[in-house]
Amino acid sequence: MLATILTLNLFLGALLAQDPAAAGLKSLESEKYAEAADLLEKAIAADPKDLGSQFNLALARTFLNQDPAAITAYRRTLALKPGLYEANLNLGMVLVRAKQPAEAVKPLQEAAAAKPKEARPQLYLAEALQASNAAPEAVEAAFRQTLALDPVSAPAHLGLGRALAKQGKWPEAIAAYQKAAVDPQFKDTLGELAQQLEAAGKKSEAIALYTTLDSPGARERAAMLQFDSGDLVAAIASLESAVKASPTPANRLALSSAYLRNKEPEKAQPLLEAALGQDPDNLELRMTYGRLNRDLRKFDAAAQQFYFVTKQDAKNVQAWRELSAMLISLKQDENALACFARLKELGDDAPAHDFFRALILDRNKQYQPALDAYRRFLSRSEGKFPDEEFKSRQRARIIEKELSKR
Repeated sequence: MLATILTLNLFLGALLAQDPAAAGLKSLESEKYAEAADLLEKAIAADPKDLGSQFNLALARTFLNQDPAAITAYRRTLALKPGLYEANLNLGMVLVRAKQPAEAVKPLQEAAAAKPKEARPQLYLAEALQASNAAPEAVEAAFRQTLALDPVSAPAHLGLGRALAKQGKWPEAIAAYQKAAVDPQFKDTLGELAQQLEAAGKKSEAIALYTTLDSPGARERAAMLQFDSGDLVAAIASLESAVKASPTPANRLALSSAYLRNKEPEKAQPLLEAALGQDPDNLELRMTYGRLNRDLRKFDAAAQQFYFVTKQDAKNVQAWRELSAMLISLKQDENALACFARLKELGDDAPAHDFFRALILDRNKQYQPALDAYRRFLSRSEGKFPDEEFKSRQRARIIEKELSKR
């Protein structure tokens, strides 16, 4: 019996060796795609009109992700048998994968026409239309036709939602996205919708959506919009939830900033200190922590934070401004003047800087430079700083009298 089986196997092997089409099909079924492609190429070379080998070659190239070769093979298949459903469907899918969606539309239209009661070709056609930037009305119609065949198709609901959003049909778009999100695979697409609503100026709708998402980033974004809407209480609640779920430096910074805006510095301080412990080189954190200390009148601690920022980012104008103000408060006059000189080098020569230079020079009895600074401030202030202008005129008169006595 064993000899008989052995003889039979040898016979089949010899037969397959003589028939590359059959051998290629067997390799394809065994998922040996590269081997199948080589055998099927030989079969086609021997018989260019071998429809089965041409289609099987296209399949092998598809599974090998050799899209250009697969596309060529599918087109040759269709040249041999125009309208073949499987070839049109697969050709369309591969063209979409190869980022040629406009080319995919025609074969997918033919596939959908061949099987008008099947949702699959209609879905691929709708997706190809959307990817090729077809008119949103045409895309909407294609997805609606898909849903008529398969009402629970999450990809179709998502595609429809995108087409509706593009037309500004927001209530319908929101409903379509929410139906898609019933499928866990598409749950994250609600974030995409929220971003579109935000971009369209639909802030209340975007906030409502962001707050339903189980994502610290979404809660943070909701909070930022709530800030813009003046709803600090809601913003803080969103950020507290975000920090609880994900206590990252970014979330802690956002919540601490909210507390500061809500005049709750005592709540902001531990958050900022924890965030700096996580990310000590974060300059935005340093700036916020410096401002907190400034507001708490801890000028030395604030100056240390602003100084750190200027050392790491020598062109940070805002840090130099904040540092100069702290140095003035600490009466470190020489260092404060150096800050103003640096700001001037950076192109920030505001009239207010002249006023502060004048004050520093004045209290150090450098009267002529102080008078020059007061005059320069008054020539540039244009009535925007009435209190400082009044003080400057008064001091300028006094200094002029003092200098005239010398």
